[in-house]
Amino acid sequence: MNRLTMMMAAVPWMMLGAQWSGCAHGQHDRYEELQSALREEEQSSTTQTEEPVVFSGNGPLERESLVRAVLARNPNLEAARQAWRAALAQHPQARSLEDTRASYTLAPLSVRSDEVRFGQVVRLEQRFPTPGKLRFAGQVALAEAEAEQANYEAVRLTLALMASSLFDEYYRVTRLLALNEEHRQLIEDIRASAMVQYEAGRVSQQDPLQAEVELAHIIHQRVVLQSQRDVVVAQINGLLHQRPDLPLPAPPPRTQPPPMDIEASESLQREAIESRPELRAAQSEQRAADSTVSLAKRSYSPEIGLMGEYNSMWAETEHQWMTGVSLNLPLQIRARKGAVNEAEARAQQAAAELSAVRDDVRVEVDQARRRMLEARHVVRLYQERLIPAARAQIDAAEFGYETGRNSFQALIDAERSLRTLEIQYEDALADLGQRAAELDRARGILTGVSAEGGYDEHP
Repeated sequence: MNRLTMMMAAVPWMMLGAQWSGCAHGQHDRYEELQSALREEEQSSTTQTEEPVVFSGNGPLERESLVRAVLARNPNLEAARQAWRAALAQHPQARSLEDTRASYTLAPLSVRSDEVRFGQVVRLEQRFPTPGKLRFAGQVALAEAEAEQANYEAVRLTLALMASSLFDEYYRVTRLLALNEEHRQLIEDIRASAMVQYEAGRVSQQDPLQAEVELAHIIHQRVVLQSQRDVVVAQINGLLHQRPDLPLPAPPPRTQPPPMDIEASESLQREAIESRPELRAAQSEQRAADSTVSLAKRSYSPEIGLMGEYNSMWAETEHQWMTGVSLNLPLQIRARKGAVNEAEARAQQAAAELSAVRDDVRVEVDQARRRMLEARHVVRLYQERLIPAARAQIDAAEFGYETGRNSFQALIDAERSLRTLEIQYEDALADLGQRAAELDRARGILTGVSAEGGYDEHP
């Protein structure tokens, strides 16, 4: 092998060294970080089990335990995790060379010929891409894996929001059932008072009959509420990846509303910009698109192949062993220019989508904050004015009926008004909890889990 042939054979290996130098070490470190994060998440998954979830202790169902159970068992999170795993598996593929090509040919007429030697050719060839091509391909794969990781985090946030909101609904309907029982007993007492008045001849039979009608309405409401509770239990069990008819522990008899202090909108928006996984996903998609542009531009340069060959049909031994290089000729300029234009357009699209996501996050945070403020105002209105006034009204109506100063209808109206306001108050409390969870989600916080944000609550 002369000096020129040796130099030509060394070229591909120099190109291969250039492929892996520079950013290769940094890519490997980032790849290992993503692999480690994926393994940690896989260890916390229990989605393969079909056993019913067992909540710790014999106490009530707490928000945090429900959220954590959903995040450990929900198959939608497992699907997002596997999408992350699949995207990460693209990186070693993108960074690898093409398979070495081997070929074998023979001269069939020489197989049994006594006049010529057996003719065969053995050929090996390895192609090497343009310098930088593997590096940019690896960058694209890593960026797409990071985007899938961010999508996985977004699914976690969404599932936590769903679990927290269903907890509020479960608590609300359970509280309404308790209120229904309290008002049933109150109507029973009112009916007994009307019977005393009727037996004493001070009122007509209309009063106890009206109480009986109101009692029938309360019993009907209880049937509706029990059906609503069954629906909520089925939805929670669906999130927990178990049969919809399985019973759940009762919620706490009372929960504290979320903290009433709310930061300024600008501060919350800054927090969301730093925390939202949707933004990280869009940023990763933009990095992938930018690397795709650089990858497309590398197609203008030729790719080189290194080959070695043994040909038995040459008479001289020195000619039987051959080595050389090959390269493609990038003559299809229009196709390559089109690929670059497409990649640049995709990159500009990714940049515009990133700006749109950033705007959406800001708007979402501001809207969630305003809804939280509205819900807080409604709860305070019920706590400080409406409920106390309604309770005072029914006390006055009951005293007035017993002393003959007002009609039985006034007492029934007062009871109905108190019942309606107490139902609306429980609705407002549940709405406040859900608005708080939505604000956490908008900020990029895992709601209901005290270790990662959200709010604590105790009976």
